[in-house]
Amino acid sequence: MDLPIFWFVLLGVLLTGYAILDGFDLGVGILHLCVKEDAERRVLMNSIGPLWDGNEVWLVTFGGALFAAFPEAYATAFSAFYLAFMLLLFALIFRAVSMEFRGKQEGKRWRQFWDAAFCASSALAAFLFGVAVGNTIQGIPLGKDKEFAGSFGDLLGLYPILVGLLTVALFAMHGSIYLYLKTEGELQKRIHNWMWHTFGIFLVLYILVTIYTLVRIPHATRHFQTSDAAWLVVVASVLAVGNIPRAIFLGRPGYAFASSCAVIAGLVFLLGMALFPNLITSSVNPEQYSLTIRNAASSEETLRIMRLIAFLGLPFVLAYTAVVYWVFRGKVKMSEFSY
Repeated sequence: MDLPIFWFVLLGVLLTGYAILDGFDLGVGILHLCVKEDAERRVLMNSIGPLWDGNEVWLVTFGGALFAAFPEAYATAFSAFYLAFMLLLFALIFRAVSMEFRGKQEGKRWRQFWDAAFCASSALAAFLFGVAVGNTIQGIPLGKDKEFAGSFGDLLGLYPILVGLLTVALFAMHGSIYLYLKTEGELQKRIHNWMWHTFGIFLVLYILVTIYTLVRIPHATRHFQTSDAAWLVVVASVLAVGNIPRAIFLGRPGYAFASSCAVIAGLVFLLGMALFPNLITSSVNPEQYSLTIRNAASSEETLRIMRLIAFLGLPFVLAYTAVVYWVFRGKVKMSEFSY
C-alpha cells in the first residue's frame, strides 16, 4: 500500500479504537449524575475503573502517529484548535483526578463536587471531540501558508456544535449499554430506561446532522459518487443503528453493544471518506490551501521506518487491551480497593 494512504488508514484504525473504547468511558461519566446513591455512583465509576487509562493509550498513539506521519497537519491542527485542545486536556485530566480524589474523604459535599466534576469533564471532552470532527469535515480558514487564519469563535459554528452534541449523545448511548452489561439488580433495571432515552436523543441528532451534511456540505459526500463499496458501509451503519433498539427490546444487550461499536466504526469510516485525501480542509480555498496526505506527510523513509515500528508495536497494544478486558470481564464487584 502507498505509504501516506497506509498511515491515513492506520490513523482511522487508531481513532476507531479510541472512540469505541474510551467512548463508553466518557458515556459512563456523562450519565454519572443520573444516580443519586453513593453506592451506585461507585458502581458506575468502578465499571470503568480498571479500563479507562488503558483505553486512552489509543488516543496517545493516535497523536503520536499523526505527529510522526503528518507533522505539518499536526502543527496546523494544534495551532488552530489550541484553546479547544487545552480545554480538552483540562477535561481529560480533571476526569482522572475526579475518580481518584472522590473516595479520599467521606464528606457528602466533597463527593458531590467530584461527582459533578466527573460528569462535566466527561461531557466536555466528548463535546470538544465532536466539535473538532465537525470543523474537520466543514473546513477551517487556512491561508496560503497553510496556517490557521481565524479565531476560536470561528470554530463554534452551527454544524460543529451539532456534531459535538451528537458525539455526547452517541457516547452516552454507548456508555448506557455498557453499564447494562456490567450491572445487575435494580440499578440495571433503571439503566434499561437510560438505553432507550439516550438512543432516542442520539437518533434525532443523527438524522439532523446527516441532513445538514448532505444539504450544506456537499464535498463530504463526493467520493460516494465513484465508490460502491462506501455505500455498503453506509447501509451497514444504518442497519447497526436500527439493530440497537431491536437488540434492547429482545433483551440482547451484547448485540446492542456490538451494534453501537459498529455505528462508531462506521461514523469514523465516513469521516475518513469525507476528508480523503485531505487531513485538514481549507474553507478559503479547498483545492490549493488544504493539507493533504501528500503535502503534509513526512519523508518516505520516515514513513517506512514508522510503518515497521507500527507493525512491531500495535500487536502489544492489542494484546494488552485484550488481556485487561478478559481479566475484568463480568459484573462489577465492589471491594476494599474499589473507587
